[in-house]
Amino acid sequence: MGLIVALLVIWLVLAVLGVVIKGLFWLFIVALILFVATGVFGWLRRRT
Repeated sequence: MGLIVALLVIWLVLAVLGVVIKGLFWLFIVALILFVATGVFGWLRRRT
């Protein structure tokens, strides 16, 4: 569970950096996709 939370925080930080640094919009997109995927994975793993 701790690993999932750590990954979510990392993806959130990368997404914010992607928005702040205008040339790194692709970083925002990748971080957002990874954030959602990690959240879904953690939710599914917790349910079973």
